[in-house]
Amino acid sequence: MKKVRPGFIPTSACYTVPPRLIRNYEPIDRPPQVGDVVYGRVAYIGQHSSLENKQGRIHAIHDGSRAVFVYGARYAPDYYEGVVPDAMTAKVDLLARSGLVGKMRQKNAAVKDPTQVEILGYVVGEDGQPLNTLKYPIAKPKNTEGGVKKRAKLILHVGTSMNSGKSTSAVACVWGLNVMGHGVRAAKVTGTASLKDILHMQDAGAEMVADFTYLGYPSTYLLDEAQVLEIFTDLDFKYANNAAKYWVVEIADGILQRETSMLLRSDWVRSRIHRLIFSAGDALGAIGGVRILKEQFGLVPHAISGRCSSSPLGIQELQTATQVPVFNNMKPDLQRLTEILI
Repeated sequence: MKKVRPGFIPTSACYTVPPRLIRNYEPIDRPPQVGDVVYGRVAYIGQHSSLENKQGRIHAIHDGSRAVFVYGARYAPDYYEGVVPDAMTAKVDLLARSGLVGKMRQKNAAVKDPTQVEILGYVVGEDGQPLNTLKYPIAKPKNTEGGVKKRAKLILHVGTSMNSGKSTSAVACVWGLNVMGHGVRAAKVTGTASLKDILHMQDAGAEMVADFTYLGYPSTYLLDEAQVLEIFTDLDFKYANNAAKYWVVEIADGILQRETSMLLRSDWVRSRIHRLIFSAGDALGAIGGVRILKEQFGLVPHAISGRCSSSPLGIQELQTATQVPVFNNMKPDLQRLTEILI
């Protein structure tokens, strides 16, 4: 075994692995798996020129910057689709600023080629076996037995796509509930490792925040349905166990995306919804999204928000086609939020 030298970046995709375990690495020739932790150095700066660490700090990176990375898949229409490669390779693609690495399948034409990482070896324990984030969950509930009546009120946020304004809408709801005097916790249940969204919810007043990385998953793309539902249930029973509080939850990407659709079709998830907030980039997207929610999932949102809500003209367009209330997530109005959420 070789020693991991001081000065590396402990990335947020490796959030749950105790720092004391990141000491040694070994260039083992075996196919990587989701959650495998590797030690590597930046070989080429492409789209991502920074890395997020486990405290949420953003590090500028350079050729030769060293860090621990985690294998995983990514679904991001604005960036990349990437998967875990079938075999260990000398270099991999940096799929996300959180340190998620894999093999890019395809990319948005508006972004650069991915940053390249040279793999020096698997991070290994004292037994010489590779460390894997899935072995180190920090948010497992004692049990998942119980009824809907004892759960916190779920404010669920979905949208048309990534960057439609879901996170900003969730932050606005956390802020509003907190200012109203209600206890509120928050979570992001699908997506790619990144602390930014849940830290913004914490800044807005959430008592506790969490996401799928707390259960050891570096991302949720291509997980099977049972795993996706287990993530939701585990976070629900860990953080939403007080009926007097609210639980604000964001589901990543759009309602047509694979894992999002799985959750919206789940009887358990649907039974938990107290309020459903739908975010869209523009009025037409919001109108079409409301229709798809009704036709494919039997759901009607209690409010529309997102990027479209910051435009008075966009709101006027919306009001010609739907009576669903709208709130501005960039300049949230407390009275309006009270009417929608309580």
